[in-house]
Order: sequence, then C-alpha cells, then structure tokens
Amino acid sequence: MVCVLLISIMLNLKQNYKNLKRAKQILFVLSKYGLGYFLNLPAIERYFKLGKKFFIKKIEKEAIKRLTLPQRARMACEDLGPTFVKLGQILSTRPDLIPSEFVEEFSKLQDKVSPFSLSEVKEIFKKELSRPIDELFIEFDERPVASASLSQVHKAKLSSGEVVAVKVQRPNIKERIKSDISILFDLVKFMEKRLIHGHIYQPIEIVKEFSKTIKQELDFISEGRNIDKFRVNFKNSEIVHIPKVYWHLTTSKILTMEYINGVKISEVANSKNIKFDKKIIASRGADMILKQIFVDGFFHGDPHPGNIFIMENNIIALLDFGMVGRVEESAIANMANLLIAIIENNTDKIVKTLEQMEIVDPEMDLRELKIEIKNFIDKYYGVPLKQLKISVIIEEILEIMAYHQIKMPSDLTLLVKSLVTIEGVGRDLDPDFDMVAHSRPFAKKLISQKYSPINLWKKGKATAEEVFDFLQILPKEFSWLIKSLRKGDININFKHRGLEKLILEIDRASNRLSFSMIIAALIVGSSLILTQPIGPFIFGYPAIGIIGYLFASFLGLFLIISILRSGRWK
Repeated sequence: MVCVLLISIMLNLKQNYKNLKRAKQILFVLSKYGLGYFLNLPAIERYFKLGKKFFIKKIEKEAIKRLTLPQRARMACEDLGPTFVKLGQILSTRPDLIPSEFVEEFSKLQDKVSPFSLSEVKEIFKKELSRPIDELFIEFDERPVASASLSQVHKAKLSSGEVVAVKVQRPNIKERIKSDISILFDLVKFMEKRLIHGHIYQPIEIVKEFSKTIKQELDFISEGRNIDKFRVNFKNSEIVHIPKVYWHLTTSKILTMEYINGVKISEVANSKNIKFDKKIIASRGADMILKQIFVDGFFHGDPHPGNIFIMENNIIALLDFGMVGRVEESAIANMANLLIAIIENNTDKIVKTLEQMEIVDPEMDLRELKIEIKNFIDKYYGVPLKQLKISVIIEEILEIMAYHQIKMPSDLTLLVKSLVTIEGVGRDLDPDFDMVAHSRPFAKKLISQKYSPINLWKKGKATAEEVFDFLQILPKEFSWLIKSLRKGDININFKHRGLEKLILEIDRASNRLSFSMIIAALIVGSSLILTQPIGPFIFGYPAIGIIGYLFASFLGLFLIISILRSGRWK
C-alpha cells in the first residue's frame, strides 16, 4: 500500500513538473507579445524582462510593438501550438463573446505543423490495430497529403483496390492537450476575478466548452459516427457526397475513409476552368447547409473552403467531421417563430421568442432592446433580397447582443458561423449569390410545418396530456402544501447574486485592519517596555522591547508588500 502511494506521488510530481514547465513557457509567450497584463500580473512582466532581453531580438521586439492587439493574440496562439490554435479557431466562432477584430484575426489561424515521421505512424498502427501497415494496405504513401495540429492524412490502397484516406493522430497529442487545458483552467480562474464583466464573458465556461469540443475532435470513432450519420441524411442526394468509413481500419486514433478525388472549392473559385459551374456549386452549397440545419437538425460545424471538395458533375464532398452542431426540434420551432415575428414586424413577439430560446434574461430591462430591434427591422424591411447579406445582418445582430450583454448558446453560434462561412464561399464562387433568397423556401417550409394540421394536432395532444398530468398531481401537491404550512416546515431561502466579490473584499479589508491593529499594539507595547528597566538587555535596552519592534517591522513590511501586490494602493 505504501509503495502504491509513493508511486502515485512520484507520478503526480512528474506531471506537476511538466505542467510547471509548460506554464512557464505559456507565460513567457504572453509576456513576449505584451499580453501579460491580461492576467493583471506585473510580476510576470518583471520576471520575464531579463529573459526577453536575452532571447528576443531587438528587431523582433520592435516588430511586435507595431502589431495590433488582435494580431499579437493570434501570433501568441500560433507560438503556443495545437491547443491554443484550436482555442483561437473556436473563439473565432464566438463573435458574441469577443470583439469583431479578434474574430477576424483568429479566423486566420491555420495549422502550420510539420508532419511526423513514418516510423511513428507505423508504431501507432501496431499499437492500435496490432498489425503492420504492410499487411493492411498494398500501397501506403509515405508523405502525407495533409498535416494539421492534431493529425495528418496519408493516401493508401486496400487489397480490394479501393483508394482510402488514412487519418492518423499525432503521437502524445492527447497528453499535451490535457496538460494545456489544466493550465488554461488555472489561468482563466485567475482572469475571471479580474475581468470587469467576468460573469458575462464566463471564461471558465468557454474553456469547459473548448475542452469538450477538442476531446470530441480527438476521438476518431466519434468522428466516424458523425460521418455515418451524414451519409444517412444525404443517402438519396445527387448533389452531395459523404465519404465512406472503413470501420475495420478505424480506432480512436486512426480513421480510414474513402479518398475523395476532387478539387478544393477555394481552387474552383479562383480558377477559370469551365469544367465546373460556379453558380450551381454556390447554390448547392447553400441548399446543403440549410438542409443540415433546418431539416436534419445536424450540421457540419466547420464548412470552411479547406473542408469542401468539388467532384465531377459539380458534386460537393464534405471532409473533417470532428466539429458538428445539433439543432433540437424546439430550437427549429423557435426559429420559425422568430421568422414569423420578423415578417410580421412584431418586436414584442421577437423579444418573447428570444426569451423562449433562453437568449434574453426575462429580468433585464427590455425597453431599450425592443427599440434597437425595431430600428434594426425598419432598416431592412422592404429591402430587395438581393441587396441583403446574411453576414452583415448577423454582425449587426451580434453587436446589439454584445451591447446588451446577451450570451448566445454555443450551438447557435456554431450555426451562425456555418451560415456565414457558406455565404462567403458562395459569394467567392458567384458575386450575385443570394443566401437570403435560398433561405426563404426553408423559412416558408418551417412556417407551413408550424401551422400544419398534423403539427397543430400533435401540439394540442401534447398540451392536453400535460394539463391532464398536472390536474392529477395538483390535489396531492396542494394537500402537501397545506400540511407543511400547518407544521411550519416551509422555509424561505434568499440567495444573493453578485455579492461574492463584495464579501471577499470586506473579509480582506477586515483582515488588514486587524493586522494593522496588532502591529500598532506591538509598537505601543514595545515602546512602553523600553522605558522600563526589564532585563535582559541589548545595547542597554530591554531585549523584549527590541524583539517587539523587530516583529512589528516584519509584519508591517509583509502588510505593505501584500497591499502593493494587490494593486489596490493607487
């Protein structure tokens, strides 16, 4: 038992040491790009000042000073590696949480990572599938066709003659990300206490969401299941192709799927090849994402140009299904209500629907919000569809939300990002592309479904069942309430909100005041003792008095340092 305990302690010490080294590296990079003040730690800047002099060239320092804050934040993410690159990419989908200039800059983050060696790939295959590559494939390209921060992809051929794409996870990437996330949690806990609107931005919740997302991306079995679900949703489609998964060659770290022989959509947009019809591709791309959102309720969370390939006959093929979003039936119904309210120019109904979607807090002052929504609708009401851009409309909506400190659910922001991305891709292909016009038939379908006899019957039946269940339990609940009132068993509890920091500050102030009183008492007491002939003596003065003075000086110095470090002395 003692041996097990000692081994556990040693392992924890080793992990903590690794985390400490990584934390030091993270803090150094933040300091390098002038981001240390985000943690409100002047000591960090002072600590790394000497290191910056030795390790950062003067030319580099001058170049960094000329960069904007969002640019420096993006470059810091790139320097810190896969975890922070992914965090930046996910934050670029949250314009409701970070300013638009940061969203734009984080959108540029790319996985610029060198491929890992073939020997490491072979080692992973031996561990995961217990067989060497030569036995599994008749051909296996040594050089990867793509290399990213979490994995790389190799082209290979099966004994059946089928060409496949083999996605292999980077060695030890899970451990590295786990360590980084642990450090990130410590950093954001520190930051949240110092952010002016920390309760709104909720950095801890952002890291929790990020941790969940990146864990899903690292699970290739989960990604394979996502691919299978998309294949079912598009099984009868003649315009969208989803690759097949080879499950006997797939594990949590290896994903083998059909190799897509096509051209990246970005290359199609920039070429003059008449082989592809850009207008048709733009239209099909819009229909594809709208079907995913409004019909299937299951959509690709990252449809950027690198993940969309065009095959022969203008068929669209999707890749990289690690990040997906889901839309519940209730959310689709709320979207229908929102569309109806916008069409009817009904501001009250819009705000009510936002409350039902749990986007707006019912306790907040809605008067100013209603005025801004009314002005927003009036601005676009009657404008021809061709003149409208979803990206611009969404940007204005998010500005209104940010002003009123309204936090959007993560799945909804992912949905918005997907729509905006597809609209951007569509306009690159066809300058006359109209995403709003494509959305209109889906909106009409939502509205018609909402008021269809079948849907009304289902809702009426569900409501009747809820009422019946409520009437059944009402007498029992009412009886229990009367009995509890008679016995005096009912207690009313009040919970304060937002007073935690105030209580903390009061405790801190009272502790310092008590400390100060103790120091004052020591000084007064020591002064009185010095006037008395009480031995033993030091330099002719009572030793107890001198010790009292020294102890008071030490405590006073400690109190001054504490006040200076807190930054509350100004």
